[in-house]
Amino acid sequence: MTSISRVEGSIAATPAFAEVEQYRRQLTAYCYRMLGSPFEAEDAVQDTFLRAWRSLDRFEGRAALRSWLYRIATNVCLDMLSGRERRARPMDLGPNAEPIEANLNTLPEVTWIQPVPDELVQDEGDPAAVVEARESIRLAFVAALQHLPPRQRAVLILSEVLRWRATEVAELLETSVPSVNSALQRARATLATADVAEGIPAAELKPADRELLDRYVAAFQDYDIERLTSLIAEDAKQSMPPFDMWLSGRRDILRWWFGPGIGCSGSRLVPVAPANGSPAFGQYKPAPDGGYEPWALQVVELRDDGIGEITFFLETDKLFPLFGLPPRLEAA
Repeated sequence: MTSISRVEGSIAATPAFAEVEQYRRQLTAYCYRMLGSPFEAEDAVQDTFLRAWRSLDRFEGRAALRSWLYRIATNVCLDMLSGRERRARPMDLGPNAEPIEANLNTLPEVTWIQPVPDELVQDEGDPAAVVEARESIRLAFVAALQHLPPRQRAVLILSEVLRWRATEVAELLETSVPSVNSALQRARATLATADVAEGIPAAELKPADRELLDRYVAAFQDYDIERLTSLIAEDAKQSMPPFDMWLSGRRDILRWWFGPGIGCSGSRLVPVAPANGSPAFGQYKPAPDGGYEPWALQVVELRDDGIGEITFFLETDKLFPLFGLPPRLEAA
């Protein structure tokens, strides 16, 4: 993880910033919810610390350090979001498609939601608060947030996720309490129309859930259609950013895997820390020259009736280093 001293050599030595690092994960989580990218979130936090250091002479303890940092982080995020199209998931762009190769298209004008390692944005603390925080970084929830205008997004996150009072939010955004309440009402109405069905958080997996996940890994590595059929929910979803095609239903998912996606046969799955509150794996496909090469970061969402959603994030050049995955697996 990048330290303050890498942003500006003298920041780490500034006495007033001795406690700033404790807010890094909180601010990274906030910026991730705002921006939908762990890389942009880290950049935003670095910019926040740098702006704070440069304006330290104007701080003088007039506000709590945490509130001051959140004010700066909000302004950084609003600057980054200005004039930019929202990040999205394939499900946000249109209906599900038939599992045929002709439907596998990229959209260069679209910027996709990216997954984040839980450990990058999660502080230890009250177990109930930790669970609630994990729910607020789930892929579907983060994608739903992107439907909101940036200032509404900030109001909803500060009010609903971080539990700030309306007066605190109004002060941070330099607006009135009625304006905050109005923005919050509109944001809630928008989110009510979004598909944010809950899965089982990785931290709450029961022994039966972990057994199901182990069976999925074994069945996927064996590419066994009968076992996979028994594990994937009938109405499951699959997407593969940066392709816009997404599939709905176990039947179409398996038609893809055993049709155009047959190249995944023989893959190996390497478990990593949870992503967005869900189990995650690095998927390596057999390489022509032997061994295995990166193919996707799989984020697997479990439900009581089986595997409910699988997202294959194909930006392995960025995501594998972020999740600590090696660039290649050698043959056993």
